[in-house]
Amino acid sequence: MNLPVEKERQALDRQRGDKRMSEYVIETRQVTKHYGRLQALSQVDIHVKKGSIYGLIGDNGAGKSTLLKLLAGHCFATSGEILLFGQSGEKERERRRRQTGIMIEQAGFVPGMTVKQMLEYCRLQRGIAGKKKTEEILQLTGIWEKRKSKCKNLSLGQKQRLGLAIALIGEPQLLILDEPINGLDPSGIVEMRNLFRRLNEEKNITILLSSHILSELQQVASDFGFLYQGRMLEEISAKKILEKCSDSLNIEISDPERYAALLSSCFPGEIFRVMPEQAIQISNPQREAQDYSRLAAEHGFLIKRLERQHGSLEDYYMNLKNGGTKAC
Repeated sequence: MNLPVEKERQALDRQRGDKRMSEYVIETRQVTKHYGRLQALSQVDIHVKKGSIYGLIGDNGAGKSTLLKLLAGHCFATSGEILLFGQSGEKERERRRRQTGIMIEQAGFVPGMTVKQMLEYCRLQRGIAGKKKTEEILQLTGIWEKRKSKCKNLSLGQKQRLGLAIALIGEPQLLILDEPINGLDPSGIVEMRNLFRRLNEEKNITILLSSHILSELQQVASDFGFLYQGRMLEEISAKKILEKCSDSLNIEISDPERYAALLSSCFPGEIFRVMPEQAIQISNPQREAQDYSRLAAEHGFLIKRLERQHGSLEDYYMNLKNGGTKAC
C-alpha cells in the first residue's frame, strides 16, 4: 500500500465529510425501501441544509412517513445511504439521533399520566437535569395549562403539542416532525408557525416537517421536497418557487375597456384580459405596480383596487406531479 497516497485519500474523505456536515444536516443517497413486494420509496435523494426549515410534501401514500421513519431509525432502508450531520456509520448516526427531536405520526403517551408527569418521565429517561426544563418546554409549546390533565383526556391538538414538547426536551439541533399541526385550530396553527420560526431563528434548530396544509408550509418553510409515489420529484428553495411561479396583477378600475386600450398602446407586450366587476388581470406583469397606477392617474382613470398575486405552493405541486413544466 502506498501510505502517502492513502493518507491523502483519507484526508480528502475527511474534508468531504466536514463539508457535508457544514452544509447538510440530513442527506440521503438513492434510498429505497420495500415492505415485502410493496415499494414505499425508490432511490430517494433528500438534502436538508443546516439552519433551514424543510417542508416535505406529498399525497397520502407518497412515502413521507416512511422516509421520516428511516431518518429517525424506526426502520431500515432496503438500499441506499443515509447521512445525519454528515455521518453515515450506524453508530455515528445513532449518536447524532440523540441530538434530534422526533415526532412521527401520533406520539406515544402513558394514558394515566398527567402531561407534566409524562414530560418529566421523558426528561429523566434521557438523563436531562433540571425540573425547570419541563416547565419551560410546557410553556413554550402552549400546553402549560393542561399540565395536570391526564394524557388520555387530551384533544388531538393538545396531544400534538405534548408530542412537540417531548421532541424538544433534549434541546435538539434537529427536529423531524410528521404532520405537527394536525388537529390544531386556526389560532393554534398560527402559534405553532411562530414557534417553528422562533426555534429556527433564535435557537438555530433545523426543522424537517411534513404537512397536508400547503398554504401553511408556504409561510414557514425555506426549502421544499416533493415526493410522489415513492420518488422525489424535485427539491427547490422557497425563493426559487416564488421566482418560477407566474404572478398576476389585478386592477379594479373605473373604465376597464378604455384602460385596456391604453395598456395596449402604452405598454405593448403586456398580456392581460378584462375581467368581470370592472377589473383587468395582467399576467406576468413586466413593470412595477406603480407604473400601471401612474398610467391610470395620468389619463384620468380611478383605480379602486390594485393587488399582486403569486401562484400558490399547491398550484406548483399539482402541476409538478401531473408532469407540468415545473411552474405554477
